[in-house]
Amino acid sequence: MSILQYITWNVDPEIFSIGPLSIRWYGLLFALGFLLGQRILTKIYVAEGRTEGDVDVITLYMIIGTVVGARLGHTLFYAPDYYLSNPIEILKIWEGGLASHGATIGILLALWIFSRRQKFDYMWVLDRIVIVVALGGALIRMGNLMNSEIFGHPTNVPWAFIFVRNTEFSQVPRHPTQLYEALSVFLLFVGLYWLWNKYKSALPKGLLFGIFVTALFTFRFLVEFLKENQEDFENTMALNMGQILSIPLILVGIFILFRVWQNPKPALPGGRLTAEDQPKAKANK
Repeated sequence: MSILQYITWNVDPEIFSIGPLSIRWYGLLFALGFLLGQRILTKIYVAEGRTEGDVDVITLYMIIGTVVGARLGHTLFYAPDYYLSNPIEILKIWEGGLASHGATIGILLALWIFSRRQKFDYMWVLDRIVIVVALGGALIRMGNLMNSEIFGHPTNVPWAFIFVRNTEFSQVPRHPTQLYEALSVFLLFVGLYWLWNKYKSALPKGLLFGIFVTALFTFRFLVEFLKENQEDFENTMALNMGQILSIPLILVGIFILFRVWQNPKPALPGGRLTAEDQPKAKANK
């Protein structure tokens, strides 16, 4: 097969720079995920009797949970020895190093705090937030593509990419795993939004969250077989770190879906806690 049948990827990760300030595709797409997500979430919340103010508050929690969780996830899961020996390096987010599994944990914790403080039903919040998280995840993977990072093993498939700007590996055609993940998560976003738009409050509580977690991390587990390992220590492992971290999340998703199948409770109107739940929330404050 001729090399001309492959895609030569030579995109500059930097859009433009002004003095020491540079604007990069990854940062733009990361921010775009929050911007679009806020607009979509506003539509969802208003349609179910909530306010735009609720979205503003939850967006703040989401930003903090995502950034802090993703950064700490990278430092603890992929390079704990280095970062624990150089803790100041943890703060240098601009140098790269964000882990999606850490972001997941950070988001779950941040939204739990949000739900407790704002008197929301936690699962109602999760069912709706995963719609926009899926869209954000697709945009972030596109950012990885623009950075020529997190790509796959060498391959001879006709849609393989040659990542010219990444000199760490030999310049051979590789699986564009960033595109695989971006497409799969975008389709997940479309499916989740369609389900919500068609059924809204008639959806059983936990269904959207269960579908999201199970589908997202099952695909993540499978696509890792096509990826280059992110860290050298993974080369001696039967499963890499991304796969190991995906397994418990897949099990959580399956458990949630099983509970939904056993007892399909309708969602609370507008995510408001019932009168029975309100005293419990106050007592555990």
